[in-house]
Amino acid sequence: MSLRVAVQMDHISTINIAGDSAFALMLEAQARGHELFHYTPDRLALWGDKVMCVVEPVTVRDEPGNHYSFGEPVRVDMSDMDIVLMRQDPPFDLAYIAATHLLQKIHPKTLVVNDPVHVRNAPEKLFVTEFADLMPATLITHSKSEIDLFREQYGDIVMKPLFGHGGAAVFRVTKDDLNYGSLYDFFSVTFREPWVIQEFLPNVKHGDKRILLVDGEFAGAVNRVPAEGDLRSNMVRGGSPKDSDLTEREREICARLGPSLKEKGLILVGIDVIDGYLTEINVTAPTGIRAIQRLGGPDVAATVWNVLEEKRRAAN
Repeated sequence: MSLRVAVQMDHISTINIAGDSAFALMLEAQARGHELFHYTPDRLALWGDKVMCVVEPVTVRDEPGNHYSFGEPVRVDMSDMDIVLMRQDPPFDLAYIAATHLLQKIHPKTLVVNDPVHVRNAPEKLFVTEFADLMPATLITHSKSEIDLFREQYGDIVMKPLFGHGGAAVFRVTKDDLNYGSLYDFFSVTFREPWVIQEFLPNVKHGDKRILLVDGEFAGAVNRVPAEGDLRSNMVRGGSPKDSDLTEREREICARLGPSLKEKGLILVGIDVIDGYLTEINVTAPTGIRAIQRLGGPDVAATVWNVLEEKRRAAN
């Protein structure tokens, strides 16, 4: 089976191939003989009921500094593609939402991964609240009085933007932190939307586990340990990847989430678990594929393509 695969992403020239999951998926697709096309989301155009786009045929290589070559650009009807991988990084803003509206016009005739309607309806830090009993104490608000009450009850807290990504603007605020008022003011002028306020989990120092699920099933995991002196474990913020098996609690979390993810067409999902608590469900462009394989774990990219190829066969 040879498929026409379009990858919607930040421009491929800007990515770090050592950790980029979209690149891992492209390498695996190419190895299987699928035809790859590259484009950035700003090129999408809705003409009546057709979604048009200028794409470049692309060849990828696992060679830093020499990782891609383009063919001649071509304007295509996106419904002629077999699969679209929606892999641009957040922010989850109006531009991102607009792209989901356009791509839903071609799905499921063209299989868009992940399902654009459910991506739009499942922002990472809100979707997770459907499983509140698996989470640490969490508050979503813009109200200082509500945050004050939360601090009184839980003491040390974490504040982060609702639509943030990659560990940006994540702050720990201690019970007696004199910077709290200034931080509240900073958030107020920077973010119009509500914020996420969570109980601080001290065992984050032992790692924030990224668990990948493919079509609702566990596919691989990596434990991300924060750098010395940093709260954040994201690898783009200096976190160190460590090989990791799942605990019984983490398997229970996967079992709870799996049916909902599968039903919503969220084929590749990354969940974050700290000390047995679910903190996020990442559905936009989850990472971790390359780190898991580099540490000797499963080949998640191969698992993804096994699922996608089977879905295309079933559709035909």
